[in-house]
Amino acid sequence: MEGTVFAPALEGMKSVKSAEGEMQTKPFLEVCKQILPVIEKFGAAMALVKSDVGGNITRLETKYSSNPSEFNLLYSLVRAEVEAKTAKASSSCTNGLLWLTRAMDFLVELFRNLLEHQDWTMSQACSDSYGKTLKQWHGWLASSSFSVAMKLAPDRKKFMDNHKFLASVGLDDLKAS
Repeated sequence: MEGTVFAPALEGMKSVKSAEGEMQTKPFLEVCKQILPVIEKFGAAMALVKSDVGGNITRLETKYSSNPSEFNLLYSLVRAEVEAKTAKASSSCTNGLLWLTRAMDFLVELFRNLLEHQDWTMSQACSDSYGKTLKQWHGWLASSSFSVAMKLAPDRKKFMDNHKFLASVGLDDLKAS
């Protein structure tokens, strides 16, 4: 994994949980930020995913920065919104965290598909990953938009040749994260 674009994120995963096993806000968001350059390599096909992920990271960072000692754990962000009865609002940190983790699930599935199905086109790998992760949460418009965006997916061979970031990634690395 050393030398790939995944190395910083995988290294950062080691510090996401506290000694008590709780998810720490700042390290979690730092790992999520490490994924943004990876998403960017997919070009226009993933522009909306990158924008959503970046926006959700910013939303959570803003809340964390307002009181780092109070919001040092992701759970504390959610708990505060549940107590204030704002957790279900579309602009809540709870909602941002939910969609951020869903996007990460999609990306992990996509990288698995790229490794396990080397005969698939980029569009096939993305569409399969979408169907297994995000599709169930999206309405007709979002699903249709995703289908259109997949037409902008880069050619798999060119992408893999130009961005050899998956070459040294093993499935065990993805499963461990």
